Amino acid sequence: MDSPSPLTWRRRTVRGDGVDLAVQETGEPDATAVVLVHGYPDTHRMWLPVAERLAPHLRVVVYDTRGQGFSPTGASDDAFALPHLAADLMAVVDAASPDRPAHVVGHDWGSVQAWEAVCEPGAADRIAGFTSISGPNLDHVAAWTRRTLLHPTPAGIARLAGQGLASSYVSFLVSPLAPPVLRVVGGREMVSGLRYYRGNVTFRRRLRERRTTVPVLQLALTRDPAIREAALEASEPWCDDLRRVHLPLGHWAPRTDPEVVAEAVLSHVSYVATRRTGATG
Repeated sequence: MDSPSPLTWRRRTVRGDGVDLAVQETGEPDATAVVLVHGYPDTHRMWLPVAERLAPHLRVVVYDTRGQGFSPTGASDDAFALPHLAADLMAVVDAASPDRPAHVVGHDWGSVQAWEAVCEPGAADRIAGFTSISGPNLDHVAAWTRRTLLHPTPAGIARLAGQGLASSYVSFLVSPLAPPVLRVVGGREMVSGLRYYRGNVTFRRRLRERRTTVPVLQLALTRDPAIREAALEASEPWCDDLRRVHLPLGHWAPRTDPEVVAEAVLSHVSYVATRRTGATG
């Protein structure tokens, strides 16, 4: 992919589910839109290297998710539950591309909340395709956990234990120790973003059937210590069209290898376009 050119950004505010979201857009106004959703503890800026490589081909939309960057809010933990985050994303999608479905790319918690959105009824009318990076569907993982415990095998328990160990840091992030520690070693974004964990990661999580017809591409980062293969495979029974590409990259691939991520996104956009053409041809 050629070296990116400087971008011109168009800024606006979109009203999400009870919060104002700072949204920025670049690229050709008439091109297919792709909405990039950042994770914890990032802001829209983590996508800039990827955006520079997508902008010659797509209309790129980035936004600061609630409580982060230029979208501050004093809302409580409950306001960060996944249905609210998905509603925010859908508000941005509708504002960015009101006349045709947009593509969505999510990283980390951005992927988790995008999974919530693409599994909503009617999502395929508004989201053309979804590229998921380092953020599984929490309901799919919960269902896989339940199946594994109800029908245990040595291999299944080993995989479950492996993901549990990889996710052990979450216990600290939802503890009372996290805010004071992160105020010292991190910053505002880190402390504010703890509400994503506290609003969603609980032992009382109710199992839900979450299916989607939106074509999904999972970028499996084989050097990501937090997400194991089993957590990604958990989504297979719930998706009509799921593909997985393995990349020898770490968790922060959008920052460290933006050209690889951009190529994968463009490939999925092309795949979805070909699939839609075949379906209507």
